[in-house]
Amino acid sequence: MTRAGIDVLLVGDSCAMVELGYETTQPMTLDQMIHHCQAVKRGVNSCKDSKPLLVGDMPLGTYEFNDVDIALRNAYRMIKVGMDAVKLEGGSIARASTIQKLVGGGVAVMGHIGLTPQAISVIGGFRAQGRTAVRAGELLDEALRLQDAGVFALVLECVPANVSKIITETLEIPTIGIGSGNGTTGQVLVYHDMLGMTSHPHHEVFMPKFCKRYAQVGHAITNGLEEFKEEVLNGSFPGEEYSPYIMSEDERKKFDELLKNNDLTKQAIRSKERKKILKVADEDEELDLYGSKQN
Repeated sequence: MTRAGIDVLLVGDSCAMVELGYETTQPMTLDQMIHHCQAVKRGVNSCKDSKPLLVGDMPLGTYEFNDVDIALRNAYRMIKVGMDAVKLEGGSIARASTIQKLVGGGVAVMGHIGLTPQAISVIGGFRAQGRTAVRAGELLDEALRLQDAGVFALVLECVPANVSKIITETLEIPTIGIGSGNGTTGQVLVYHDMLGMTSHPHHEVFMPKFCKRYAQVGHAITNGLEEFKEEVLNGSFPGEEYSPYIMSEDERKKFDELLKNNDLTKQAIRSKERKKILKVADEDEELDLYGSKQN
């Protein structure tokens, strides 16, 4: 993604679903997020083409407490492993208060309203938000509240296009849409989804309707694995082309002579021959299990 010139990389808790096999993002822990953030940071450091902004998702259970110092402590952990900012879900008054504390503590915060996957137990699943006038008005209020709290950008997920457009035009900060039309400042997609990395039919259950697939990497991976298996079974791989490490003829002769004079090698050969004899004897005995042979 860095080589592609992507401006912002969000290390999302969606890796719980696309990498760790969970059905929701809720089981994700802070330690797991730290692990993934560190890996992404190393990958970005290895590429000199560009340096995107790195944002780490704060997982469920790391910032919702009344004791805001807990959220600040957890956010600092994300920053110390190389994230430039953190992202929090929700636009309530309590969430805005937490964000204000984080920003005051020197942590850049990205907001996230609309469909907030960490709260699916409350909102009743992965459902679009803001489809009524009342709820759309509430989203606008939440967006303004988070802007006042100090977020530098705001994710709008699964919001009607007209609503996200109004929110974008109202705010002074950039918005990032996901399933919210093209009226936002930028767009974000889970790259596993957009690249078609999860190709098994059961993954279709989790494929969002708003996601466009720009590639079918999952099918290419499956095809490659199947071809590898077939070539190993038929003996065409590795072959001479992929067996590059060769002894000189002189060393080969020395090795052959060494084998002839090696007692352990001789013992191994004799042991192998004994096993063959015993196997034949066992097979003969199996044929006479029920006394069909006469002595």
